[in-house]
Amino acid sequence: MGALLVLAVWLSLALGPVSLPLGDTLLALLRLLGLPVEGEGLARAELIVSQIRLPRTLLGLAVGAVLALSGVAMQGLFRNSLADPGLVGVSGGAALGAALAIVGGSLAGGVPQAWEPYLLSGCAFVGGLLVTAMVYRFGRRGGQTNVATMLLAGVAFTAMSGAGVGLFTYLADDSTLRSLTFWNLGSLNGASYARLWPLLLVTLFVVLWLPRRAKALNALLLGESEARHLGIEVERLKRELVLCTALGVGAAVAAAGLIGFIGLVVPHLIRLAAGPDHRVLLPAAALAGASLILFADLVARLILAPAELPIGIVTALIGAPFFLYLLLRGRA
Repeated sequence: MGALLVLAVWLSLALGPVSLPLGDTLLALLRLLGLPVEGEGLARAELIVSQIRLPRTLLGLAVGAVLALSGVAMQGLFRNSLADPGLVGVSGGAALGAALAIVGGSLAGGVPQAWEPYLLSGCAFVGGLLVTAMVYRFGRRGGQTNVATMLLAGVAFTAMSGAGVGLFTYLADDSTLRSLTFWNLGSLNGASYARLWPLLLVTLFVVLWLPRRAKALNALLLGESEARHLGIEVERLKRELVLCTALGVGAAVAAAGLIGFIGLVVPHLIRLAAGPDHRVLLPAAALAGASLILFADLVARLILAPAELPIGIVTALIGAPFFLYLLLRGRA
């Protein structure tokens, strides 16, 4: 997985509507790291890599890793290999927040120019956290968290969020409708360092924290009562998993829009290859999720170049057939 990720990063920095030789890409990256590398045409390659390709690649790394880790966390929490990070309502809430920012700002006559780079991401992030908090609150009763109730509440709040997005879509004019549609399809286009650093901080927290709970997730696979007998604080573990998922998915959706199936497909692929042990599953899923997003982004960039296909379409084309394969495999 590590070698695959290195290859994905290298190709992501090199290929695009204006492709660079792989050697020049590597030399340009070394120059960005401060090494005294000289060569013909490296100034152009360094400009493309530093200003366009590197922010986009870092965004893909963060989004893929955090979505895959959140998928592992939710599948461990619900003890169901078909669970998805969006089950706790964070994706629907983020979509509703983004619709409010895009359409509401237009209906209000626009927003200050200084707010524009952050308004959409901020509203999507806050919307995801608020809906997840309400879902978690509905699942709490008598000091315990009922996973089944939380799952049903997540379905209900996701449906209500979808209705809200539909209402804003109805109220949107042509310009805002186009923006809202493309945001809902997901894309790494428009990545910048200013929008990237909040997601990198959240991703670093999730990447460092979730693997520390690998043994607890292994115990939870046996059931809640068995995990308690093994000394696991189950309620605390549930809160941590929901919090990490809300922060990670909320930040990813806020930065790149709705990108489906990564949290479902990647954990399954790693389980098929390495088994269900979370000590291996969590880090391997982070590497594989980042690689899959970067390869999907390459397809989105190159297949209709110089136009760009939304990455959510590519991941859905990969994930939906795989999901059907899982269903057929389960029947067999």
